[in-house]
Amino acid sequence: MTLPNWIKPGVYGAGIGAVAAIILGFSWGGWVTGGSASEMADNIARDQVLTALVPVCIAMSETDPERVAKLAALDAASAFKRRDAIADAGWATVPGMDKPDRDLAKACEEALKANAS
Repeated sequence: MTLPNWIKPGVYGAGIGAVAAIILGFSWGGWVTGGSASEMADNIARDQVLTALVPVCIAMSETDPERVAKLAALDAASAFKRRDAIADAGWATVPGMDKPDRDLAKACEEALKANAS
């Protein structure tokens, strides 16, 4: 079987065009792999859950009978120990959780700081 002469350049052009489309798609087109998309979705979901739980943390701090002492301990703590102070206060342990969430403690610290000013 004899193929016409135009087949070879056409196949090469299609192959090069496919490779170029893949390179451009992943670099400039915003294409991502399934793993990257899943990781981005998990991060967005985690951020949204934290955003929803911060008011719970603030409400727990406002209803805590030992609030003044715990806020004083929070103010006395160094910058990198404040998250632990909020976790120790119990404000970062929402109902249904066994232990405090460090990310929630950080978000709660930022919200408490914003409410104080």
